[in-house]
Amino acid sequence: MARKPSSRSSRALPKLRHVGSGAKFDKVVAIGQAGRQSLRIIGGEWRGRKIPFATVIGLRPTQDRVRETLFNWLSGPVVGARCLDLFAGTGALGLEALSRGAKHVTFVDLSNIATTSLKDNLKQLPLAGDQTTLVEQKSSFDWLKNYQATEAFAEQGGQYQVVFLDPPFALALVPDILKALLTGNCLAHGAMIYVEQAQPLAELDLPSPWKLHRSKKAGQVYYGLISQ
Repeated sequence: MARKPSSRSSRALPKLRHVGSGAKFDKVVAIGQAGRQSLRIIGGEWRGRKIPFATVIGLRPTQDRVRETLFNWLSGPVVGARCLDLFAGTGALGLEALSRGAKHVTFVDLSNIATTSLKDNLKQLPLAGDQTTLVEQKSSFDWLKNYQATEAFAEQGGQYQVVFLDPPFALALVPDILKALLTGNCLAHGAMIYVEQAQPLAELDLPSPWKLHRSKKAGQVYYGLISQ
């Protein structure tokens, strides 16, 4: 999920960790302190259900109205799909997908606090018998690198039809993580990628045959779907 810059004093600064590996991805994010908030599932089997999550400084779930628009766009493709929620944070997008019939969601986030909260929540949710989940505490860049190197798509049951991509706004990671996604082997044919960032999506340099399928703006947030 997108993280807003924190205004806390230096005495309250959280620990810092690096995103990815190597000089190109030598970027730092705030991991944060434990706390409690909640998000609301807005559609599907769990509609109206409130999901608690542990606070990570600067983290916020994708807005309700943005999620509603996104899943209206996706509609049918979510049912039975394998979904990948990178920079998952609260897991709002992946959880919404599960509520709406996704077969599998992999959640990836660097924060131990966020991933621990996600694992706890998934234990409490009434998943259907054929639904599966995986929570990975890892940099999204490192996860993709490992996935591609080990051909994990075969080991884990297939490639992904839907990807949710909402990295920390301040780090401007979308171009780099998109390149890693589009040149890797984890996307199924016809996959759709949701992107949320602080800059207009029309500025993204997408390789053929990928294109911006739908886009919209909510406040200062630009979001949309990329497809082939």
